[in-house]
Amino acid sequence: MLRKNIFCAVIFSTFFNCFASEGDERIKTGFTFGALPAVAYDSDSGLKYGALANFYFFGDGSTYPKYLHSMYVEWHRTTRGSGLMQFVYDSDFLIPNIRLTLEASNFTEQAIDFYGFNGYQAWYNPDFYQDFTHDDFRSQMFYRHERQLLRLRSDFQGNIVGNKLRWMAGYEFNKFDVGAVNRERLNKGREDEIPNTPTLFENFVDWGVINENEKNGGNHNMFKFGLVYDTRDNEPNPMRGVWSEIMLVTAPSFNSATKSFTKLAITHRQYFTLVNDVLSLATRLSYQPKLGGTIPFYALPFVYSTNTNIARDGRDGLGGGKTLRGILRNRAVGDDLFFGNVELRWKFIRTVLWNQNLYLALTGGADFGKVTRDYEFDRSNSDAQLWFIENPKKSGLMHLSVGGGLSIALNHNFIVHVNYGRAIDNRDGTSGVYIGLNFLF
Repeated sequence: MLRKNIFCAVIFSTFFNCFASEGDERIKTGFTFGALPAVAYDSDSGLKYGALANFYFFGDGSTYPKYLHSMYVEWHRTTRGSGLMQFVYDSDFLIPNIRLTLEASNFTEQAIDFYGFNGYQAWYNPDFYQDFTHDDFRSQMFYRHERQLLRLRSDFQGNIVGNKLRWMAGYEFNKFDVGAVNRERLNKGREDEIPNTPTLFENFVDWGVINENEKNGGNHNMFKFGLVYDTRDNEPNPMRGVWSEIMLVTAPSFNSATKSFTKLAITHRQYFTLVNDVLSLATRLSYQPKLGGTIPFYALPFVYSTNTNIARDGRDGLGGGKTLRGILRNRAVGDDLFFGNVELRWKFIRTVLWNQNLYLALTGGADFGKVTRDYEFDRSNSDAQLWFIENPKKSGLMHLSVGGGLSIALNHNFIVHVNYGRAIDNRDGTSGVYIGLNFLF
């Protein structure tokens, strides 16, 4: 099946402020907000409609561009039942000397990507789902399954040495409801009806690759502990500085249908000024190994970070708009993950428009990542063995993509970003377009 995407974003931003200083840069005070209505169409999930908004409070402006309080809300639905309801609050000032981030989110995915395990070991054939006239065609939903995720999160950060070295701790509750795609619902209103052919997910359940106690999802209480070192000159778009962290994530087995697991997430980001206030180089490297236990298949794609831009999304990767742009979402999943990004950021317009600080930026770079330790599963079924490539020279290759984007930033905090990425290897798909808020990291 030929997948078509039409993206249309209309940016409507209205800002209220009490006072503004004279000069090129306006110091924002009081309450401001930015809103982004977005419309998208995907022939699998239908028409997407909704809106998101970020509300900021700067007080008397003495901390600008750092806000005192931020509240992010998003709601969207699609005509075939997928959707998101989300609220995120972030502040360094509600609790003195503590950064607090709170989240309540409900993600509904009628057809989330699922390509198997361990990167290039998993057999990917676009003919299985893209062109129904091809002899190999199975189903438009062959590489999809259904998932609903309820997440409640509270994260805390406190100073150890000034604001540069911080401790972090957090708790979140995740409730996964997983199953095969609902063909009856997805077939409503479409001409090319989804056949009753088993999907990859359904085959994996039948073959025992996916365990019986994981096939319907489960609950997880997750605890996070770590250290953060942060010398960025500006959080939404740094020109210089380091942002590094080490985080321990553990999900004990109580109140869960699956076993416990523990992961480590080590991420280093560094920003280099090439031309003052104009051109910078941003880099990120992340290694996320499993330390123990058994990660259920539906939690394997998750990447962990204190980056609120990633944390408030579904966290899915490697592949997709938050990790490897242009590569199929969740293309490479396993027990241990490594990925990185290199990106040039050029602010080619900086001005004040209608008393609002505005800049436009172009970006360009490359993304890369791989599974560094395989996810172990039952391969005893003879049918299952056909779906995995055993040649380590082929399966262990890095997944690579290149691309670029355009950003529009108002008052340094509300940043609308349009990204385009293209996969280097056709086993990772072709390309992707992503519209959302904030830079990747």
